Amino acid sequence: MSAGVSLLTMLFLELFMLFACFHECLSSPVDQLKSYILTQRGADAFLPEITPSAAPQPFLPLLAPSPLSPFTNSTIPKLSGLCMLNFTASQSLMTMTSTDCWAAFAPLLANVICCPQLHATLVILVGQLSKETGVLALNRTLAKPCLSDIEQVLEGQGASDDLKQVCLIHPSNLTEASCPVKDVDEFENTVNSSELLASCEKIDPVKECCDQVCQGAISDAATRIALKSSDPLSMDGTHVLPEYSTRVNDCKTVVLRWLASKLNPYRAKEVLRGLTNCNVNKVCPLVFPNMRHVANSCGNGISSQTACCDAMDSYVSHLQKQTLITNLQALDCATALGLKLQTYNITKNVYSLCHISLKDFSLQG
Repeated sequence: MSAGVSLLTMLFLELFMLFACFHECLSSPVDQLKSYILTQRGADAFLPEITPSAAPQPFLPLLAPSPLSPFTNSTIPKLSGLCMLNFTASQSLMTMTSTDCWAAFAPLLANVICCPQLHATLVILVGQLSKETGVLALNRTLAKPCLSDIEQVLEGQGASDDLKQVCLIHPSNLTEASCPVKDVDEFENTVNSSELLASCEKIDPVKECCDQVCQGAISDAATRIALKSSDPLSMDGTHVLPEYSTRVNDCKTVVLRWLASKLNPYRAKEVLRGLTNCNVNKVCPLVFPNMRHVANSCGNGISSQTACCDAMDSYVSHLQKQTLITNLQALDCATALGLKLQTYNITKNVYSLCHISLKDFSLQG
């Protein structure tokens, strides 16, 4: 009996499907279009309504923006109206800087990405302006509002609102500071400008760190204009006075601005970032806190490997959270930490014992 009912049910089902297919074949294209529109309207009911006058908002996961750009809403910056810097002509540079200094990651990326990019941006903005003013620095009156405007533009595009503290920038970063030369004509009459440009207009980021062709040309030019001061600082034999060293460093910034004025913003950024990378990789930026806990666990022959490695893992984890560092910096930091361990009478190779490698010194590991 049940078998007969089952066969009857299957027969009715097949007849229904045949009728549905037959009806679909007879229906007109217009009817099919109406059905499609109704279906789409039903699906669209789950999507956010976007008016023509409003910018579309991210709707995860269907309408999310590109993962390569931060989820930020650009706002119109409130500028002082006093600054002569051309932000419009350097829009792509400002956008790149705001991305590199995105608020959520600026402290972690400060040493390797954000601050080098920000300092390069300041140099390029002033350098490009010098093509109109003939001066490679802003005066002290305009430096403050200009720095504020730069911050406003970057913050409006999602950058951190604390860049002055993160990257230690001041209005003096836009002036000549202690450098005695800022006039373009005086600069070009003092240094070998053609040789300087030839050495730095295009650099190999790897070879430059070893050969220092461009860096040498910059140092030579900075030294020449530093000596133009009306009150030259004396040097005691091989010992250079701190004031003179500061003056030469300030003049190096002026030299970089002159270079930026001779190159397009993109090429200038590439050169400046390449030079910065050479300096960044020379030192370990990490701060080593007190190691007493590590010394107690790993000193005197390491009585407990587990306790020692737990202490080392905790210590290195703290270092890791400070900032993102490059592989070359990680090598410097590992060496510095090794020397510090020796001062606490830890003579065994705890790196090997606890399986600590270079990648453990930074978040990218």
